[in-house]
Amino acid sequence: MGNSFGKLFKITTFGESHGLALGVILEGCPAGLSIDPSFIQSEMQRRKPGQSKITTQRKEEDEVEILSGVFEGKSTGTPIGIVIRNADQKSKDYSHIADKFRPSHADFTYFEKYGIRDYRGGGRSSARETAARVAAGAIAKLLLQEKGITVQAFVSQVGGLKLEKPYQELDLTKTEDNIVRCPDPETAEQMIELIDSVRKDRDTIGGIITCIIKNTPPGLGEPVFDRLHAELGKAMLSINAVKGFEYGSGFDGVTMRGSQHNDSFVKEGNQIRTTTNHSGGIQGGISNGEDIYFRVAFKPVATIMQDQDSVNEAGEAVTVSGKGRHDPCVVPRAVPIVEAMAALVIADYLLLSKSNKLAEI
Repeated sequence: MGNSFGKLFKITTFGESHGLALGVILEGCPAGLSIDPSFIQSEMQRRKPGQSKITTQRKEEDEVEILSGVFEGKSTGTPIGIVIRNADQKSKDYSHIADKFRPSHADFTYFEKYGIRDYRGGGRSSARETAARVAAGAIAKLLLQEKGITVQAFVSQVGGLKLEKPYQELDLTKTEDNIVRCPDPETAEQMIELIDSVRKDRDTIGGIITCIIKNTPPGLGEPVFDRLHAELGKAMLSINAVKGFEYGSGFDGVTMRGSQHNDSFVKEGNQIRTTTNHSGGIQGGISNGEDIYFRVAFKPVATIMQDQDSVNEAGEAVTVSGKGRHDPCVVPRAVPIVEAMAALVIADYLLLSKSNKLAEI
Protein backbone atom coordinates (compact mmCIF):
# COMPACT_ATOMS: atom_id res chain seq x y z
CA MET A 1 0.00 0.00 0.00
CA GLY A 2 1.11 3.54 -0.73
CA ASN A 3 4.10 2.67 -2.92
CA SER A 4 2.47 3.34 -6.31
CA PHE A 5 1.47 6.57 -8.03
CA GLY A 6 -0.47 7.30 -11.21
CA LYS A 7 -3.27 5.64 -13.15
CA LEU A 8 -2.14 4.90 -16.72
CA PHE A 9 1.43 6.23 -16.49
CA LYS A 10 2.06 4.46 -13.19
CA ILE A 11 5.15 4.06 -11.02
CA THR A 12 5.89 1.73 -8.11
CA THR A 13 9.06 2.43 -6.14
CA PHE A 14 10.98 0.16 -3.79
CA GLY A 15 14.10 0.16 -1.63
CA GLU A 16 15.55 1.77 1.48
CA SER A 17 18.21 4.35 2.24
CA HIS A 18 20.76 1.78 3.40
CA GLY A 19 19.55 -1.26 1.47
CA LEU A 20 21.27 -2.76 -1.56
CA ALA A 21 19.42 -0.58 -4.05
CA LEU A 22 16.46 1.62 -4.85
CA GLY A 23 14.26 1.06 -7.84
CA VAL A 24 11.12 1.81 -9.79
CA ILE A 25 8.75 -0.07 -12.06
CA LEU A 26 7.14 2.22 -14.65
CA GLU A 27 4.00 0.90 -16.34
CA GLY A 28 2.00 2.46 -19.14
CA CYS A 29 4.80 4.16 -21.06
CA PRO A 30 3.72 4.11 -24.72
CA ALA A 31 5.79 1.96 -27.04
CA GLY A 32 8.20 3.69 -29.40
CA LEU A 33 9.34 6.50 -27.10
CA SER A 34 13.06 7.26 -27.50
CA ILE A 35 14.71 6.54 -24.14
CA ASP A 36 17.88 8.58 -23.66
CA PRO A 37 19.93 7.09 -20.77
CA SER A 38 22.23 10.13 -20.73
CA PHE A 39 19.25 12.44 -20.11
CA ILE A 40 17.97 10.20 -17.31
CA GLN A 41 21.46 10.21 -15.77
CA SER A 42 21.70 14.00 -16.04
CA GLU A 43 18.46 14.31 -14.06
CA MET A 44 19.88 11.96 -11.43
CA GLN A 45 23.01 14.12 -11.17
CA ARG A 46 20.85 17.11 -10.23
CA ARG A 47 19.34 15.20 -7.30
CA LYS A 48 22.34 13.20 -6.10
CA PRO A 49 24.01 13.91 -2.74
CA GLY A 50 27.46 15.43 -2.31
CA GLN A 51 27.00 18.18 -4.89
CA SER A 52 28.29 21.13 -2.88
CA LYS A 53 29.04 22.58 0.56
CA ILE A 54 25.30 23.18 1.14
CA THR A 55 24.23 19.56 0.59
CA THR A 56 24.83 16.27 2.39
CA GLN A 57 28.32 14.88 1.83
CA ARG A 58 27.12 11.32 1.22
CA LYS A 59 28.75 10.21 -2.04
CA GLU A 60 26.44 8.39 -4.42
CA GLU A 61 26.83 8.44 -8.20
CA ASP A 62 23.22 7.26 -8.54
CA GLU A 63 23.94 5.39 -11.75
CA VAL A 64 20.78 4.14 -13.42
CA GLU A 65 20.46 0.55 -14.62
CA ILE A 66 17.55 -0.06 -17.01
CA LEU A 67 16.57 -3.70 -16.59
CA SER A 68 13.53 -4.02 -18.84
CA GLY A 69 11.05 -2.34 -21.15
CA VAL A 70 13.60 -0.78 -23.51
CA PHE A 71 14.96 -2.31 -26.72
CA GLU A 72 17.33 -0.63 -29.16
CA GLY A 73 16.76 2.72 -27.49
CA LYS A 74 12.95 2.61 -27.64
CA SER A 75 10.31 1.79 -25.07
CA THR A 76 8.56 -1.49 -25.84
CA GLY A 77 5.28 -0.76 -24.07
CA THR A 78 6.08 -3.29 -21.34
CA PRO A 79 7.04 -2.34 -17.75
CA ILE A 80 10.29 -0.40 -17.52
CA GLY A 81 12.39 -1.59 -14.58
CA ILE A 82 15.11 0.68 -13.19
CA VAL A 83 17.59 0.09 -10.36
CA ILE A 84 19.86 2.60 -8.59
CA ARG A 85 22.37 0.81 -6.36
CA ASN A 86 23.49 2.26 -3.02
CA ALA A 87 27.26 2.54 -2.60
CA ASP A 88 28.12 4.87 0.30
CA GLN A 89 25.98 3.74 3.21
CA LYS A 90 27.44 4.36 6.66
CA SER A 91 24.93 2.46 8.74
CA LYS A 92 27.07 2.74 11.88
CA ASP A 93 26.23 6.45 11.93
CA TYR A 94 22.71 5.43 13.01
CA SER A 95 23.45 2.76 15.64
CA HIS A 96 22.98 5.36 18.38
CA ILE A 97 19.29 5.76 17.48
CA ALA A 98 18.47 2.06 17.02
CA ASP A 99 15.82 2.29 19.75
CA LYS A 100 15.36 6.07 19.93
CA PHE A 101 12.82 8.25 18.17
CA ARG A 102 14.33 11.28 16.43
CA PRO A 103 12.18 14.44 16.78
CA SER A 104 10.03 15.21 13.71
CA HIS A 105 11.18 12.05 11.90
CA ALA A 106 9.08 9.04 10.89
CA ASP A 107 10.77 6.79 13.49
CA PHE A 108 7.86 6.76 15.95
CA THR A 109 5.06 6.56 13.39
CA TYR A 110 6.70 3.73 11.41
CA PHE A 111 7.31 1.81 14.65
CA GLU A 112 3.69 2.25 15.71
CA LYS A 113 2.39 1.18 12.29
CA TYR A 114 4.67 -1.80 11.61
CA GLY A 115 6.12 -2.77 14.99
CA ILE A 116 9.55 -2.78 13.35
CA ARG A 117 11.63 -0.12 11.64
CA ASP A 118 14.84 0.17 9.66
CA TYR A 119 16.63 2.86 11.66
CA ARG A 120 19.51 3.14 9.19
CA GLY A 121 18.96 6.52 7.59
CA GLY A 122 15.23 6.20 8.08
CA GLY A 123 14.88 3.15 5.84
CA ARG A 124 11.90 3.50 3.50
CA SER A 125 10.95 6.90 4.98
CA SER A 126 14.26 8.40 3.84
CA ALA A 127 14.28 11.06 1.14
CA ARG A 128 16.69 8.81 -0.73
CA GLU A 129 13.58 7.02 -2.03
CA THR A 130 13.03 10.01 -4.30
CA ALA A 131 15.96 8.95 -6.49
CA ALA A 132 13.63 6.35 -8.01
CA ARG A 133 11.01 9.02 -8.68
CA VAL A 134 13.52 11.23 -10.51
CA ALA A 135 14.52 8.32 -12.77
CA ALA A 136 10.87 7.68 -13.70
CA GLY A 137 10.18 11.41 -13.95
CA ALA A 138 12.97 11.73 -16.51
CA ILE A 139 11.12 9.30 -18.77
CA ALA A 140 7.93 11.30 -18.22
CA LYS A 141 9.84 14.41 -19.30
CA LEU A 142 10.96 12.63 -22.48
CA LEU A 143 7.31 11.86 -23.23
CA LEU A 144 6.26 15.47 -22.58
CA GLN A 145 9.07 16.76 -24.81
CA GLU A 146 7.39 14.96 -27.70
CA LYS A 147 4.40 17.27 -27.12
CA GLY A 148 6.45 20.42 -26.52
CA ILE A 149 5.56 20.51 -22.81
CA THR A 150 8.26 21.72 -20.41
CA VAL A 151 8.52 21.46 -16.63
CA GLN A 152 10.90 23.85 -14.87
CA ALA A 153 11.33 24.44 -11.15
CA PHE A 154 13.61 26.67 -9.10
CA VAL A 155 14.26 27.75 -5.52
CA SER A 156 12.26 30.90 -4.83
CA GLN A 157 12.70 31.17 -1.05
CA VAL A 158 15.07 30.05 1.71
CA GLY A 159 13.90 30.86 5.22
CA GLY A 160 12.67 34.46 5.13
CA LEU A 161 14.75 35.31 2.05
CA LYS A 162 12.40 35.55 -0.96
CA LEU A 163 12.94 35.95 -4.68
CA GLU A 164 10.50 38.79 -5.27
CA LYS A 165 10.52 38.80 -9.11
CA PRO A 166 7.61 37.03 -10.86
CA TYR A 167 8.70 33.98 -12.82
CA GLN A 168 7.87 35.71 -16.13
CA GLU A 169 10.78 38.11 -15.51
CA LEU A 170 13.31 35.37 -14.81
CA ASP A 171 15.66 33.58 -17.19
CA LEU A 172 15.02 30.01 -16.09
CA THR A 173 17.97 28.76 -18.15
CA LYS A 174 20.15 30.19 -15.35
CA THR A 175 18.63 27.95 -12.67
CA GLU A 176 21.47 25.42 -12.92
CA ASP A 177 24.18 28.11 -12.89
CA ASN A 178 24.52 28.07 -9.10
CA ILE A 179 24.43 25.48 -6.32
CA VAL A 180 21.17 26.70 -4.78
CA ARG A 181 19.24 26.53 -8.09
CA CYS A 182 17.84 30.05 -8.01
CA PRO A 183 17.77 31.76 -11.45
CA ASP A 184 18.46 35.23 -10.00
CA PRO A 185 22.25 35.45 -9.36
CA GLU A 186 22.08 38.11 -6.64
CA THR A 187 19.35 36.35 -4.66
CA ALA A 188 21.12 33.02 -5.18
CA GLU A 189 24.29 34.30 -3.57
CA GLN A 190 22.35 35.53 -0.55
CA MET A 191 20.59 32.16 -0.26
CA ILE A 192 23.90 30.29 -0.38
CA GLU A 193 25.35 32.49 2.36
CA LEU A 194 22.24 31.94 4.50
CA ILE A 195 22.29 28.14 4.10
CA ASP A 196 26.02 28.00 4.78
CA SER A 197 25.65 30.07 7.95
CA VAL A 198 22.87 27.77 9.15
CA ARG A 199 25.08 24.76 8.42
CA LYS A 200 27.89 26.26 10.49
CA ASP A 201 25.40 26.73 13.33
CA ARG A 202 24.76 22.95 13.12
CA ASP A 203 21.14 23.68 12.23
CA THR A 204 18.80 23.46 9.23
CA ILE A 205 16.43 25.76 7.34
CA GLY A 206 13.42 25.36 5.04
CA GLY A 207 12.41 26.93 1.75
CA ILE A 208 10.04 27.10 -1.21
CA ILE A 209 10.30 25.74 -4.75
CA THR A 210 8.30 27.29 -7.59
CA CYS A 211 7.43 25.14 -10.61
CA ILE A 212 6.14 26.21 -14.03
CA ILE A 213 4.63 23.86 -16.62
CA LYS A 214 4.41 25.41 -20.09
CA ASN A 215 2.52 24.40 -23.25
CA THR A 216 0.08 22.07 -21.52
CA PRO A 217 -2.94 21.63 -23.82
CA PRO A 218 -6.36 22.60 -22.48
CA GLY A 219 -8.52 19.73 -21.29
CA LEU A 220 -6.21 17.79 -18.99
CA GLY A 221 -7.80 16.79 -15.70
CA GLU A 222 -10.86 14.96 -14.43
CA PRO A 223 -13.96 16.29 -12.64
CA VAL A 224 -14.60 16.37 -8.89
CA PHE A 225 -12.12 14.10 -7.08
CA ASP A 226 -9.39 13.78 -9.72
CA ARG A 227 -8.91 17.44 -10.52
CA LEU A 228 -5.53 18.23 -12.06
CA HIS A 229 -4.48 20.54 -9.23
CA ALA A 230 -5.57 17.96 -6.65
CA GLU A 231 -3.29 15.37 -8.23
CA LEU A 232 -0.42 17.87 -8.41
CA GLY A 233 -1.01 18.65 -4.74
CA LYS A 234 -0.94 14.96 -3.83
CA ALA A 235 2.24 14.48 -5.86
CA MET A 236 4.01 17.34 -4.11
CA LEU A 237 2.76 16.48 -0.62
CA SER A 238 4.09 12.94 -1.10
CA ILE A 239 7.65 14.33 -1.23
CA ASN A 240 9.62 14.14 2.01
CA ALA A 241 9.62 17.33 4.14
CA VAL A 242 6.86 19.06 2.14
CA LYS A 243 4.47 21.01 4.37
CA GLY A 244 2.47 23.05 1.90
CA PHE A 245 1.25 23.38 -1.70
CA GLU A 246 -0.46 26.26 -3.48
CA TYR A 247 -1.15 26.92 -7.15
CA GLY A 248 -2.03 30.05 -9.09
CA SER A 249 -2.73 32.97 -6.78
CA GLY A 250 -2.73 30.54 -3.86
CA PHE A 251 -3.23 31.97 -0.39
CA ASP A 252 -2.53 35.49 -1.68
CA GLY A 253 -5.76 35.24 -3.66
CA VAL A 254 -7.80 35.78 -0.49
CA THR A 255 -6.66 39.41 -0.41
CA MET A 256 -8.20 40.11 -3.84
CA ARG A 257 -11.76 40.77 -4.93
CA GLY A 258 -13.45 38.70 -7.59
CA SER A 259 -13.29 41.62 -10.01
CA GLN A 260 -9.50 41.58 -9.61
CA HIS A 261 -9.02 37.82 -9.49
CA ASN A 262 -11.16 36.70 -12.47
CA ASP A 263 -9.18 35.77 -15.60
CA SER A 264 -10.95 37.29 -18.62
CA PHE A 265 -11.07 35.28 -21.85
CA VAL A 266 -9.91 36.67 -25.21
CA LYS A 267 -9.46 35.18 -28.69
CA GLU A 268 -5.90 35.25 -30.04
CA GLY A 269 -5.73 33.81 -33.54
CA ASN A 270 -7.25 30.35 -33.30
CA GLN A 271 -6.77 30.09 -29.55
CA ILE A 272 -8.82 31.19 -26.56
CA ARG A 273 -6.52 32.70 -23.93
CA THR A 274 -6.85 34.56 -20.63
CA THR A 275 -5.59 38.10 -20.06
CA THR A 276 -4.35 37.20 -16.56
CA ASN A 277 -3.55 33.87 -14.95
CA HIS A 278 -4.56 33.94 -11.29
CA SER A 279 -6.08 30.50 -11.93
CA GLY A 280 -2.62 29.03 -12.42
CA GLY A 281 -3.57 27.40 -15.72
CA ILE A 282 -6.31 25.25 -14.16
CA GLN A 283 -10.04 25.96 -13.94
CA GLY A 284 -12.60 23.47 -12.67
CA GLY A 285 -9.76 21.05 -12.12
CA ILE A 286 -8.94 21.01 -15.85
CA SER A 287 -6.06 22.73 -17.66
CA ASN A 288 -7.00 25.78 -19.75
CA GLY A 289 -3.80 26.02 -21.81
CA GLU A 290 -2.12 28.78 -19.80
CA ASP A 291 1.05 28.24 -17.75
CA ILE A 292 0.47 25.97 -14.78
CA TYR A 293 2.44 27.31 -11.85
CA PHE A 294 2.59 26.32 -8.21
CA ARG A 295 4.73 26.58 -5.08
CA VAL A 296 5.88 23.85 -2.70
CA ALA A 297 6.97 24.57 0.88
CA PHE A 298 9.65 22.41 2.54
CA LYS A 299 10.25 22.35 6.28
CA PRO A 300 13.75 22.50 7.81
CA VAL A 301 15.46 19.11 7.65
CA ALA A 302 14.58 17.23 10.84
CA THR A 303 18.09 15.95 11.56
CA ILE A 304 20.17 18.68 13.20
CA MET A 305 23.71 18.38 14.53
CA GLN A 306 22.58 19.20 18.07
CA ASP A 307 21.42 17.21 21.08
CA GLN A 308 17.62 16.95 21.41
CA ASP A 309 15.31 15.51 24.04
CA SER A 310 13.22 12.50 23.05
CA VAL A 311 12.13 9.04 24.20
CA ASN A 312 13.09 5.49 23.24
CA GLU A 313 10.89 2.54 22.31
CA ALA A 314 10.29 1.84 26.02
CA GLY A 315 9.05 5.40 26.54
CA GLU A 316 12.11 6.38 28.59
CA ALA A 317 13.55 9.90 28.32
CA VAL A 318 16.71 9.97 26.20
CA THR A 319 18.97 12.41 24.40
CA VAL A 320 19.25 12.12 20.63
CA SER A 321 22.58 13.32 19.26
CA GLY A 322 22.82 14.54 15.70
CA LYS A 323 25.22 12.41 13.63
CA GLY A 324 25.63 11.34 10.03
CA ARG A 325 25.53 13.34 6.78
CA HIS A 326 22.52 15.53 6.12
CA ASP A 327 21.40 18.53 4.07
CA PRO A 328 21.26 21.85 5.95
CA CYS A 329 18.51 22.82 3.46
CA VAL A 330 16.72 20.33 1.25
CA VAL A 331 15.39 22.66 -1.47
CA PRO A 332 18.43 22.82 -3.81
CA ARG A 333 18.33 19.04 -4.32
CA ALA A 334 14.52 18.90 -4.27
CA VAL A 335 14.15 20.95 -7.49
CA PRO A 336 14.47 17.89 -9.80
CA ILE A 337 12.17 15.91 -7.48
CA VAL A 338 9.41 18.52 -7.82
CA GLU A 339 9.91 18.53 -11.59
CA ALA A 340 9.80 14.73 -11.73
CA MET A 341 6.54 14.46 -9.81
CA ALA A 342 4.95 17.24 -11.89
CA ALA A 343 6.04 15.51 -15.11
CA LEU A 344 4.58 12.20 -13.92
CA VAL A 345 1.22 13.87 -13.24
CA ILE A 346 1.05 15.64 -16.61
CA ALA A 347 2.15 12.51 -18.50
CA ASP A 348 -0.53 10.49 -16.74
CA TYR A 349 -3.28 12.99 -17.49
CA LEU A 350 -2.07 13.36 -21.07
CA LEU A 351 -2.66 9.64 -21.58
CA LEU A 352 -5.96 9.74 -19.67
CA SER A 353 -7.22 12.55 -21.91
CA LYS A 354 -7.04 10.27 -24.94
CA SER A 355 -9.72 8.05 -23.46
CA ASN A 356 -12.22 10.92 -23.20
CA LYS A 357 -12.65 11.47 -26.94
CA LEU A 358 -13.93 8.67 -29.14
CA ALA A 359 -12.05 9.97 -32.19
CA GLU A 360 -8.70 9.68 -30.39
CA ILE A 361 -9.09 6.16 -29.05
